[in-house]
Amino acid sequence: MSDSDVDWESLDAPTLLSEAVRHLGEGLKLACSFGAEDVVLLDLIAQAKLPLSVFVLDTGRLHQETYALWEQLNQRYSIKIVAYTPQTEPLQQLLQLKGPGSFYHSVENRRECCHLRKVEPLSRALAEAKGWVTGQRREQSVTRASLQKLEIDAAHGGIAKLNPLADWSEARVWEYIKAHQVPYNKLHDQGFPSIGCAPCTRAIEPGENLRAGRWWWENPEQKECGLHK
Repeated sequence: MSDSDVDWESLDAPTLLSEAVRHLGEGLKLACSFGAEDVVLLDLIAQAKLPLSVFVLDTGRLHQETYALWEQLNQRYSIKIVAYTPQTEPLQQLLQLKGPGSFYHSVENRRECCHLRKVEPLSRALAEAKGWVTGQRREQSVTRASLQKLEIDAAHGGIAKLNPLADWSEARVWEYIKAHQVPYNKLHDQGFPSIGCAPCTRAIEPGENLRAGRWWWENPEQKECGLHK
């Protein structure tokens, strides 16, 4: 895709998704973490009747509000979101050796937990994929400021990684959700602009960065779980 004559940066989100399907067919997958951006993408895909499969990385530590939205989206769009979960034995070993809250103690420990619960399951989710779609946006954090709408994912065999909402503002995301009455995670109404695992996510204070509530005990430049490099 990177050597095609398509100017991916110039495409709006619906056109980009349709063009990606034209290039990749049914080998394209949407990674859904049930944030505001993800439900926008899911609605865009449903509106255009695009043949993308949808998956979630169920870490086992998601908020109950996230599971409730999962059920709601299954019913709204008549889909079955595929779940990828951590492998049992490595997770048991981590809990036995370091306990259930090791991720609070160091960046290395947190990345270890993220690897078991997210990164390794993602590798399985993308094993047969030709490309994947994410809800990342440039204004979310310093680690995403240079995000491109089309990237090559070297960590997963050089497949395409598409970020259709890269240039969207938070206001535009919510305008779409309200205009199309898209179901969304109720934690957003409680001050959670970014939602991950329950122990690692908190509401933010006025004036804080959108991802300040993720791994809030770490420096901003370290706040990625390993899914997006």
